[in-house]
Amino acid sequence: MLRTASLLLAVNKTDLVKKILAQLEAELELYSLSARAAHAEATHEQNKAENKYDTRALEASYLAHGQSRQAAETEHARQSFQALTLQTFGPGDIIGLSALVELESKGEHSWYFIGPRAGGTEIVHENKEVLVITPHSPLGSQLLGKKENEQLEMGIGGSRNHFRIVSVC
Repeated sequence: MLRTASLLLAVNKTDLVKKILAQLEAELELYSLSARAAHAEATHEQNKAENKYDTRALEASYLAHGQSRQAAETEHARQSFQALTLQTFGPGDIIGLSALVELESKGEHSWYFIGPRAGGTEIVHENKEVLVITPHSPLGSQLLGKKENEQLEMGIGGSRNHFRIVSVC
């Protein structure tokens, strides 16, 4: 039964990427709006410094800069996912970019999509929570090169956890 659920996720991996792109586009719009609002506040005439200790405009400009950087990073992530070539992985294939991986630890199952960017993005797909990880993340780097049914061990919160790779699509 678990294997069947994993295969259903694989069939709709294109839909998963569409959901990731939709979320990135929504985040990009939010960051862009926030950056524009912070920039408007930083340059508004009411925020001119009244004395040398008045830093309202400076703080707003730092915020605008940070929001702009976040918008740029989200745009790069969006472009990376648009250019991503999806691969299909079977039981004997080694895990690589665009793999959808099901892990089991202590009877709990979790799903991870190895993407080019946007690590930490969570998507609900086929009634499963799927977390985007990158090859540079601790889990992503451990998964690369492994195959279905292999084991891995990770330190989380000061303890060692053991995981089994249930499926790779």
